[in-house]
Amino acid sequence: MSNERDLMRVVIVGHVDHGKSTMVGRLFHDTGSLPEGKLEQIKAMCERRGMPFEWAFLMDAFQSERDQGITIDTAQIWFKTPKRDYTIIDAPGHREFIKNMITGASSAEAAIMLIDASQGVQQQSRTHAFLLNLLGIRQIIVIVNKMDLIDYSERTFEAIKAEYVRYLDEIGIVPNFVIPAVARDGDNLVHRSERMSWFQDGTLISALDSFQSQGDLKALPLRFPIQDVYKFDDRRILSGRIVSGRIKVGDRLMFSPSNKVARVKTIEAWNAAPPDEAGPGQSIGITTDEQLFIERGEIASHEEDAPIETNVFHGRLFWLSRKPMTEGETYRLRMQTRDVQVTVERIEAIYDPDALAQRPAERVERNEIADVVLRSYALLALDDAEKNQRTGRFVLSDGANIVAGGTISMRDYPDQRKLVTIRSTNITAVAHRITNTQRVSRNGHKGGVLWFTGLSGAGKSTIAMAVEQELFRRGFQTYVLDGDNVRRGLNSNLSFSPEDRAENIRRVGEVAALFADSGQIVVTAFISPYRSDRRRARAAAKDGFHEIYIKASLETCEKRDPKGLYRRARSGEIAEFTGVTAPYETPESPELTIDTDKLTIEESVAAVLEYVDKTFRKHS
Repeated sequence: MSNERDLMRVVIVGHVDHGKSTMVGRLFHDTGSLPEGKLEQIKAMCERRGMPFEWAFLMDAFQSERDQGITIDTAQIWFKTPKRDYTIIDAPGHREFIKNMITGASSAEAAIMLIDASQGVQQQSRTHAFLLNLLGIRQIIVIVNKMDLIDYSERTFEAIKAEYVRYLDEIGIVPNFVIPAVARDGDNLVHRSERMSWFQDGTLISALDSFQSQGDLKALPLRFPIQDVYKFDDRRILSGRIVSGRIKVGDRLMFSPSNKVARVKTIEAWNAAPPDEAGPGQSIGITTDEQLFIERGEIASHEEDAPIETNVFHGRLFWLSRKPMTEGETYRLRMQTRDVQVTVERIEAIYDPDALAQRPAERVERNEIADVVLRSYALLALDDAEKNQRTGRFVLSDGANIVAGGTISMRDYPDQRKLVTIRSTNITAVAHRITNTQRVSRNGHKGGVLWFTGLSGAGKSTIAMAVEQELFRRGFQTYVLDGDNVRRGLNSNLSFSPEDRAENIRRVGEVAALFADSGQIVVTAFISPYRSDRRRARAAAKDGFHEIYIKASLETCEKRDPKGLYRRARSGEIAEFTGVTAPYETPESPELTIDTDKLTIEESVAAVLEYVDKTFRKHS
């Protein structure tokens, strides 16, 4: 049966007029894949219009395309070889239609890149290669087309091949094949060319058949985005299309980001008997042994191999809108079936695909490639593009139009799943017999958390210890939590990975909240670089949380470098060091900012003490 065969989606890209549509039209003809009468229909149309026949007309479906001679939208046609089924996506090469090119390429597993032998490597050839790399497409065939225009010259072909392969290597792409061809005449598409007998490395079809296809997605972790929920009788059917992995009746599934768990009771198929299992590319519905409230946008996976949960990630994107992207702007993020609002927290760099260089920028202009940090207030379920290309891609829209497409990197950001999952059950809260009012009356002040955050070397620990000493002298119940005293005991089992650093801060936040609830003023001195971690600490201590930003420039902190950490980070001895190779997210609205670039230690301590006296002291 056809649904048991592998399916591969292949996108064709290249500079305008390099012959993509011609190649596809000829390819379908030579493989016998054209619908009956289609060729005659197009030839008759050409005769009526007084136009010469073009193979491209088999692909160009729009009247405007035939008139203008360019492909505007993506067109998709299915064909078969003895080995597998193919969907060929003919993407536009004209610069104005790059958005459609990205849309077409976003679902592809392989790519064919065309270069006109008479024109050589063009700027669009470089841009399209960069975009394919951006989308994570690694199986690539380069077709050097129109070899007849250079008299089938092996020497010219090798020169073009060397130039393009060198460029591709610089951006991290290794083409699987580089093939000379004449698409109009079918040379080296399905059959070897007699006019280029010097080329012995096969044809386009043999190259495509050598690629790994849809079936290989079965080996990846299960990703089943929920598209809709249907109610039939007393059943709730969760429907969607499997992106990767396999699902079987009886499997225990986790739904992210809600973290709800249930077993698969049945797999439902349309117009077919219920199967026992399903795989990549299949549109199915499932019922579960528990009636969970699951919404569109959640991703079902196996418990042991779930996606990342986060509200912040790095994105490498291609900007499509005429209105520039700027920091602080909000857009709609679309990933699989999820649609949420995100904010551009930071523009990290702009890339020049020609110069292979990057530069800092405050805005991203149309057709520029950028690295950015995107943040959502909602938790997202996703994958790093390096681990799963299908669930590691996203698009942004302004509400009406797609403005960007890109890939996800979780570099130096932690998976927040463990931090937000409540595993303890059968817990009953026990009321203290001492009230907060009694504690305030006894101590003469409220309890609370002074959460010092800032770069290493900003002065957090120095100020915290001095504040603790002076508060104690003044009669306050107080204690300092910093990295040294919690890493020796409470958090001695944690490493310095992004996930363990986040867990370190989570534990500190919970302990600090307990200190505050006991009536003490607890001072914490941690870099705590991520806003999400500080937000969790605030939620734990509630109204008793006071974020104090110990502010200092990176240059100042490097000059101070009290522990030699910046020097070691710059030399590569310490990986993922905050401020150098890992991000620090400055507080958005701290209760107090202490600028140690301008203030002495004594002045900084005095400012904190003044804040404590106004905020915590019981005044008669």
